[in-house]
Amino acid sequence: MFCYCSVAIVAILYILFDVNYFLRIAFTLAWGRLFQKRKKIFEETTIHGICTTQDVDLFFRNMNIARYVRELDFARFHYYDRSGIFGAISSKGGSVVQSASSVRYRKALGIFTPYKVTTKLIYWDEKNFYLEQQLISLPDNFVRTVVLSKQSVTGIKIPISEIIAKVEPEARRPELSKELRLWLESMEESSQRLKKQK
Repeated sequence: MFCYCSVAIVAILYILFDVNYFLRIAFTLAWGRLFQKRKKIFEETTIHGICTTQDVDLFFRNMNIARYVRELDFARFHYYDRSGIFGAISSKGGSVVQSASSVRYRKALGIFTPYKVTTKLIYWDEKNFYLEQQLISLPDNFVRTVVLSKQSVTGIKIPISEIIAKVEPEARRPELSKELRLWLESMEESSQRLKKQK
């Protein structure tokens, strides 16, 4: 009887929730805490993976594009945990949410190909962090996907510069790169256009 109930509970959990997603987050964070040292905020963090049968597209040859974004999600959690940024934000009662991203798919990732995802902080303003992530296939070290993401801090009213100062007092904000500046300008143009439609 206990066995049937356990199977039923697991089945219900898998129907109602993306259990593998939560397990992967827990595993990624636990692995980082157990086997990887803390990173400074500008140091690049890395997680590894392999394109499995659960990741492939309709033709069972390459990673589904939605899976790229999912992998980048795990890498962001890992970066925030290893850098100490999330701890500083959550200690104030805040959180971080993805508010925009620019994804460039350069080349498909084939099934059973091992890869790594790198994450680094490239800029911040008073309300947002900006990260650059790359998904790189290990056999040829080719950057398959590159992403810029805007991460907004929610639930607190203190500026990000104060959060950075708490984590790493000597850190200074980098210069705004041309690529990031153009992306920010495109988002502003989009916002203005949508406002005019109201």
